[in-house]
Amino acid sequence: MNILLLRPHPGNDQFGLGPFFRIEPLGLEYIGAALLERGHSVTIADLRFRPHAAAWVRRSRPRLVGISCLHALEYDRVLEIAREVRRATPDAFIVVGGHAAAAFCEPLEHDDIDAIVIDDGEEVVPTLAEVIEKGGRLEEVPALRLKTPDGWITTPSLAGRTCLDLVPLPARDLVARHRFGYHCLLFKPVWLIETARGCPHRCSFCSVWQLYDQSFRERSIGAVVEDFATTGDAIFVADDLFWNNPSRSFELASALKRRGIFKRWILVQTRTDVICGNSGLLEAWRPLAKDFDIFLGLEAASDGGLAGLTKDAGVRESVDAVRIARSLGYGINGNFLVDPDWTEDDFRELWDFVALHGLQRAGYTVLTPLPGTEFYRKVSSRLAGQPWSNFDMHHLLWEPHLGAKRFFELYAETWRRSILNTSGDKSLMDWIRQVRPSQIPYIARVLWRTQKMMKPGAYLREYEVTRPCAAKSLPCGAPHAG
Repeated sequence: MNILLLRPHPGNDQFGLGPFFRIEPLGLEYIGAALLERGHSVTIADLRFRPHAAAWVRRSRPRLVGISCLHALEYDRVLEIAREVRRATPDAFIVVGGHAAAAFCEPLEHDDIDAIVIDDGEEVVPTLAEVIEKGGRLEEVPALRLKTPDGWITTPSLAGRTCLDLVPLPARDLVARHRFGYHCLLFKPVWLIETARGCPHRCSFCSVWQLYDQSFRERSIGAVVEDFATTGDAIFVADDLFWNNPSRSFELASALKRRGIFKRWILVQTRTDVICGNSGLLEAWRPLAKDFDIFLGLEAASDGGLAGLTKDAGVRESVDAVRIARSLGYGINGNFLVDPDWTEDDFRELWDFVALHGLQRAGYTVLTPLPGTEFYRKVSSRLAGQPWSNFDMHHLLWEPHLGAKRFFELYAETWRRSILNTSGDKSLMDWIRQVRPSQIPYIARVLWRTQKMMKPGAYLREYEVTRPCAAKSLPCGAPHAG
């Protein structure tokens, strides 16, 4: 059976670090591998490149079309693509999956979509394809929200959490045409690897642990080593919580060394308390790459701020983790959450913390209630009328405590204090000297786009256009907008 898998363009990437990151659709590659193993013909089309969805439909003539929806800001774009696909091939079965679709599927329950995958696609989509091919009962396919003549229903759950080794290595050859378009920070091309899935922690702003019931699953050592061995020189590890299992992580580091694995660059994501308790583990991993960066969710500059996010770690862990990692030669990238209810003193506290600990490589995102989180359920009454494209963690979803104008002045000033400000400590030429001559146009274009984050007027203009109260000609702060 011909199957087409689509990765949408998110649409709204005007702000934030989006220009620095474009990574391969790893989830679709795993699903593609599972489908190929069952004899299907699979095409993956990354719509962040050309052409549009209808052209891919004409090329592949699919009977089943899968559309990924990874982030809440993509809901409306996914519906647009589903309509485009439906017009191009009225009889195809259209299914949507991905993190945002599984965590909060209501916005996708639309006539142009036939089903929504609400668990691991590597297991669900091949089963769905088999039922479609054989004319079986769709109600028996597990882990779906399914459109029926009587409305949307939920099919039975999977029998258990999918074993991550159930499918072979991702079918990366299906996106080979786009390989040199996948980049991260200064590195291009970049390969994405997953060694584990899930998170046992409970941060209030995150939907990962809620989607997977705080479970944590790992791929086998052999599978991960093979993945590292067959990918390129720059690796971004997609795990939400790297090094979570210290004994397994030591074993994996040893296995990679035995295989002779050495990369130009590796980026992993982890927590500060994981680093604080495992300096020996970081020492074991450091020799595996020339440059090795860690992304930390630093989130707040005070214990009170971290407690309000249910981070279950304090500022002392943040400071110690940065010190330990730097002492071992790791680069530190981080992110702080900026609360719309902050006062000016809160902004200054953050600036002082960043300056004191040399965290200018950090990024800053607006604290956003992502669908599927307890935070979203708590503040949903304040979100009426907000377009999904605003859920990019750089828009305000309600009137801030300081008023929009002053908030964006301080938010932009926060970004101006970061390493991305080419008028600051690191000039455009400093950045350009770090890349190969062939990559100069890329880095110049990316940095030009990021300078918009230092301009409060850019945020304010966008806010005035997209906020619900503007559309309804009501004053900001009116009851409907919170």
